[in-house]
Amino acid sequence: SLRTPFYRGADCCLLTFSVDDRQSFENLSNWQKEFVYYADVKDPEHFPFVVLGNKIDKLERQVSTEEAQAWCMENGNYPYLETSAKDDTNVAVAFEEAVRQVLAVEEQLEHCMLGHTIDLHSSSKSGSSCC
Repeated sequence: SLRTPFYRGADCCLLTFSVDDRQSFENLSNWQKEFVYYADVKDPEHFPFVVLGNKIDKLERQVSTEEAQAWCMENGNYPYLETSAKDDTNVAVAFEEAVRQVLAVEEQLEHCMLGHTIDLHSSSKSGSSCC
């Protein structure tokens, strides 16, 4: 399958649907599960997902901003942005947000690792002796 090598090693996932296509919005949960499975995400609750509602340049929406934001809150408190690839609205902002999410996760991991690190070079001497 092409999915496994394509997803493997991903640091973030941009879940994208079309605001003018309800079915694409309703597929978000399936796409998220598929990504977690094929990317072999070890900790899905802390993996950085960013949700994008694309095609905001279209006049007839089938998915409201509020509905998309509610989905994001219910499914992991993911950031939500609305974009238009056609007219380049918020495209750079979306990728900047993805980078922020990745860096935040890495910072949390580093913080956790620091608490579990042993300094092999420190010379601590015990205050007690047997003689």
